[in-house]
Amino acid sequence: MPFVTYEQVKPGQKVKITQRVRVGLSSWPAIAVGTVRDLQMLITGLTTERAKDDVVAIPTLHFVKENGELSSVTIDENTRIEVLE
Repeated sequence: MPFVTYEQVKPGQKVKITQRVRVGLSSWPAIAVGTVRDLQMLITGLTTERAKDDVVAIPTLHFVKENGELSSVTIDENTRIEVLE
């Protein structure tokens, strides 16, 4: 299946999410599979001084893993989402 964007994902779909974890010079894929339960924008602030009206919103995908565990991931420009049938 082709990759989809965060905006194309719907609750109830089974998805495979791949993110790249990087520590120092090493990197590896982190893969999670589950059924989407919700999509939200996480509104947060940063620990640095910013303008008072500067809001940081992070797209977040909440899902249930195949073993029943509830999990969430924040989506960045390198996250790959694949809808599974």
